[in-house]
Amino acid sequence: MTARRTGALALAVPLLLAACAAPADQSTSATQATTSTCSPETMATRTPGTLTIATDDPAYAPWFAANDPSNRKGYESAVAYAVAGKLGFSADKVTWVRVPFNSVVQPGDHQFDFDVNEVSITEERRKAVDFSSGYYDIAQTVITTKNSPIAKATSIAGLKNAKLGAVVSSTSYTAITNQIKPSNAPAVFDTNDAAVQALKNGQVDGIVVDLPTAFYMTGAQLSTGVIVGQLPQTGNAEQLGAVLPKGSPLTGCVSQAIDALRADGTLAKLEKTWLSDGVAPVLPETDGGATTAPAGADPATTAPAGTASASTTAAGAASPS
Repeated sequence: MTARRTGALALAVPLLLAACAAPADQSTSATQATTSTCSPETMATRTPGTLTIATDDPAYAPWFAANDPSNRKGYESAVAYAVAGKLGFSADKVTWVRVPFNSVVQPGDHQFDFDVNEVSITEERRKAVDFSSGYYDIAQTVITTKNSPIAKATSIAGLKNAKLGAVVSSTSYTAITNQIKPSNAPAVFDTNDAAVQALKNGQVDGIVVDLPTAFYMTGAQLSTGVIVGQLPQTGNAEQLGAVLPKGSPLTGCVSQAIDALRADGTLAKLEKTWLSDGVAPVLPETDGGATTAPAGADPATTAPAGTASASTTAAGAASPS
């Protein structure tokens, strides 16, 4: 996900979301961690005895609720507190700080122990920061409006002449340039809210975002919004992971906690709480091969679909990864 956004939208919108827990073999632990080394007494946190977690401001649904990461509502907020619990930190020993996305993925002296902000794990970003094991698989998705020239596109080929946009430095932008490869140069936006406004104004034919954000935008921000389809996965599934400073002594511990949450079913439970099942088309390269992706399907052939649960309330759209 990237830096986001302007504007505010406080809506409780029923959306549909299917989620896949990150595969166990995607762990990115920098060091081996053991239970004895992963406790409040032994972990070298920024503030002894306290776990400092970062996210962006605002923090949006379905990842957070009401722009308050400390309320434990929304998928990433809930995951963050579950990680803290696995590491032995009670909720009152968790402190939140706000850090813009673009700062999070840059090298430097970060003022947090780890960050959760819909950040996709990439090899390029690993050069600057550490990542935990992945805690959520995502799919890049094209959205538009009903009267757009690409509203009825059924393949990637149908997007070749489109003017598309995405947030700067996001994996959504990379998906446009590397997968869709349109004839028109993609538009770049500082925030998702700016991208939505450009779509409303007809400055772009469509925008690319992660799937949960796509459902939120088309359900809450665009009165005539439609999902064109998901882009097929290429290689390993794209995953969201916690970001830690490069070489952090906590990387192994955070990964161990996430792996344990996957193994004991907590991630799946949180997905069911904050992300509900749905379907969305996966775009083939050319017309005639579209599929519909059921929840939990193999991302190599189909992909998860989704949005926030009906109880989620937030201001604006989540950022891309």
